Amino acid sequence: MGRIRICATLFIVWGSLLASSEANAVEAKAKILSVQKIWDAGGHNAFTDLIRFKKCWYCCFREAEGHVKGDGALRVITSENGTDWTAAAFLREEGIDLRDPKLSITPDNRLMMVAGGSIYKGEELTERQPRVSFSSDGVSWTAPQRICQKGDWLWRVTWYDNVAYGVSYSGPVENALNWRLTLVKSEDGIEFTPLTTLRVPGRPNETTLRFTASGDMWALVRREAGSRNAWLGVSPAPYTDWKWNELEKPIGGPNFIQTPDGRWWASGRQYGKQTETVLAELDRKHYRPVLTLPSGGDTSYPGMVWYDNALWISYYSSHEGKTNIYLAKINLTP
Repeated sequence: MGRIRICATLFIVWGSLLASSEANAVEAKAKILSVQKIWDAGGHNAFTDLIRFKKCWYCCFREAEGHVKGDGALRVITSENGTDWTAAAFLREEGIDLRDPKLSITPDNRLMMVAGGSIYKGEELTERQPRVSFSSDGVSWTAPQRICQKGDWLWRVTWYDNVAYGVSYSGPVENALNWRLTLVKSEDGIEFTPLTTLRVPGRPNETTLRFTASGDMWALVRREAGSRNAWLGVSPAPYTDWKWNELEKPIGGPNFIQTPDGRWWASGRQYGKQTETVLAELDRKHYRPVLTLPSGGDTSYPGMVWYDNALWISYYSSHEGKTNIYLAKINLTP
């Protein structure tokens, strides 16, 4: 009996040490170097993106009275060093709620910003159509121009081999039960043509696309029904033959990138007892959170840039009272 108790005790201790070792290993993969609040002037600041362009940082987001309240405008702020930020541009459209701006760089070296353009009656969405604007300096922007079709939302654009690719989702404006994803492409960032329908169930919507060195396309998709867990798809060119896997968790405002060592990292809203913005390791079948950013409440929608041997993440959060814009710098263990 004494031998059994000793073995059981050793097993419990070994299990505790193993769990502690695994936790430390997870923490060691990613370490926050700094977190800075970079904007708090608006009433409700949300839905960020981040990019480096002509040796400067640019961060864009929506300013409005609330999450779904008032006509949102698009704010662009800039920094030379990533620490000192100033206002660069402010885009608005009368009667339109401009939402969720996303940045990319065109083949002719201009900034391109896509955003949703919605019309609300109270908090009821009655109409929407994506917008696009361009800038050669991040300060002067073209007026928001309608693209795609009414009812669409082209959530993010990724350029590859001089072609802009994105996923437009249609949903509650037309039919709350008939949400669909369409992969689209454009050579000028204005005229988009459909490539294929992405057959993802569960009310799919916000989708980020990335490309491997060999030209395969990866798609990370948020879902709002069923398990709500995100889906990850991979397809070779011409991007019509997709293989999908369901990941372990739902992801709000999904974004992901590949670092120079070949690893994939994703970030977005994590749901649970409280909502938080997390960083996770990603592969074709798994999404493993490794770090929680200072966040809570109304939060997420990260921009992600690898620069100067660190991962830079913009995001918004209300953990300090109201929604503000934050910038985190993260070290990743090789």
